[in-house]
Amino acid sequence: MRLLLVEDEVGIAASLKRGLTADGFAVEVAADGKTGLWMASEIDFDIIVLDLMLPGLNGFSVCHEIRERGVWTPILILTAKTGELDEIESLDSGADDFLTKPFSYPVLLARIRSLLRRGVRERPTVLEADGLRLDPATRSCWRNDVLISLTPREFDLLEFLMRSGARVLSKDEILEHVWNPEFEGSPNIVEVYVGYVRRKIDRPFGTETILTVPGSGYRLAERGR
Repeated sequence: MRLLLVEDEVGIAASLKRGLTADGFAVEVAADGKTGLWMASEIDFDIIVLDLMLPGLNGFSVCHEIRERGVWTPILILTAKTGELDEIESLDSGADDFLTKPFSYPVLLARIRSLLRRGVRERPTVLEADGLRLDPATRSCWRNDVLISLTPREFDLLEFLMRSGARVLSKDEILEHVWNPEFEGSPNIVEVYVGYVRRKIDRPFGTETILTVPGSGYRLAERGR
């Protein structure tokens, strides 16, 4: 099994390489983000272990760019940072798992083996609806050939609507899937974000993709299926 370790701390990189080599991995080490990105893009690896705090290009950017280039090798993020937001950003950038330093080597090895058992995930299908295209892999959106900039929340909302087709989605259902079940704010936040998305994907193009169903919620227009 070929493993790419992107880690700038020499001591940690050397220690991990020794351990992983002893456990049967052929380990290549990159000491900065740009080198790691090049190696991940040009060489076939079975798994990538990627630190977040890297010189040249941070781990978030490396991970995102790897996925942008169509490389779907499993990625395990390592970081000394703690907090839910870092984990969320790692996963949103395309990582498959997340491990906070300090960690025990057996746990790292178990996570790596777990990802290898899952195998390489398939590239997500591009969603299409009446000239609108949404690429979950690169988190990009186009209307015809015009690239549309969406915030992460706007993207998640539009993706949920497009995956649901013409099925009517209530505000509560949207909150549960796009925000989270513990969200304690007003359900009207859904209406606000639907407005944001409409102003970007519909109004400039004279189209109507997201329909309001009075008293029920929202759905995609039938022609968009």
